[in-house]
Amino acid sequence: MIGGVVEKKSASLTDPAILEIFGSVPTASGVSVTASNALRVPAVLQAVRLISETVGSLPCKLYSDSDGDKEAAKTHPGYKLVHDRANEWTSAGHLRAELTADALLHGAGYAVVDRASDGRPIFLRRLPPGTVQRQFEDSGEPFYLVTDKNRKQVRLSFRDVLYLPAFGGVSPVTLGKEAIGLALILERHGSQFFGSGARPSGIVWNEKPVIADNDHGATVTGRILKSFRRWKESANGDPLILDGGWKFDQPAMTSTDAQFLENRLEQVREIARVFGVPPHMLFELSRATWSNAEQMGATFLQLCLRPWLDRWQDAYTTCLLTEDEQETLYPEFVIDDLQRADAAGRAEIFGKLVAMRAMTPNEVRAAMNLPAMPGGDELSNPYITTTTTGPATAPKKDTP
Repeated sequence: MIGGVVEKKSASLTDPAILEIFGSVPTASGVSVTASNALRVPAVLQAVRLISETVGSLPCKLYSDSDGDKEAAKTHPGYKLVHDRANEWTSAGHLRAELTADALLHGAGYAVVDRASDGRPIFLRRLPPGTVQRQFEDSGEPFYLVTDKNRKQVRLSFRDVLYLPAFGGVSPVTLGKEAIGLALILERHGSQFFGSGARPSGIVWNEKPVIADNDHGATVTGRILKSFRRWKESANGDPLILDGGWKFDQPAMTSTDAQFLENRLEQVREIARVFGVPPHMLFELSRATWSNAEQMGATFLQLCLRPWLDRWQDAYTTCLLTEDEQETLYPEFVIDDLQRADAAGRAEIFGKLVAMRAMTPNEVRAAMNLPAMPGGDELSNPYITTTTTGPATAPKKDTP
């Protein structure tokens, strides 16, 4: 690890990163949105959990392709870090889930690479996003300033820090703070409205006017109110019995109530757009059908997860492989589990590609993360036999 103590620099109070740390980045709605309170919105929590845990659950392997034969490079020290354990106390998948969540909430995830004396990577350790600053040399080469527990900054090379950025280096929480802020307001309004009993549970009325200011009117209304409260608290299904002339009405849902519910659903869809997640995966099922749910699942893999997997593969390559090793070694995620729902479609297209001599069997096996087989590099149609045989020899007749 390359390190050195550097001078600490002051930051402006108007720096967006500093403002975000202190939770003072306001929105047009007047609500400050931070990584902490954004997770209180169920749609944000589900989106962050869905992306980070899915990335963490997918196996990643280090492959070698020196002779055109794809095989796992299990002898390389980086294989253990990407497939098994990032360090003694953290699995590789758990570290990926943590850093992906950091990127979603803070704009980037960081991990320091601990190396042996010969330069081999031996551990990956997560760095809290608030302790890392990414800066650049005049040549454009990045470096990192990491603040330790003693408040001293250590400079690290870009090869000693695993850097996982969100889109544009800015978190979806920051980019979508207006949508999340509105969702927070709707959550708070609904909680306060129903929690304080702002909506009456019922209306008890009489066709004849009752003056509550005099003793008789106060006695009557007090008796009716007491009877109604006892009926509500009983919760045993008994009918409400009122004095003669009194009636009870249940308030119906108004158009304003329906619009409030629609606004909450729309915020779920807005947050789904912010994170690039299909709405049905945030359990917003109003527009999902059996026919399009599977297609939206494929869209989640191709358009949402794929960029994150590519960023992880690039980050692993940068800090775990030397320039010479990058010519023959590369990390790759095994996404077979996510494609099982479309296994029949994959088998059909692979079969057609092999039959039309567009792919060899070994190329198909490589796409399925399977080792090559002898004779699998030939472009031939397995459904057509090219071996010709002569006519069968007629059996000899038995001589008498």
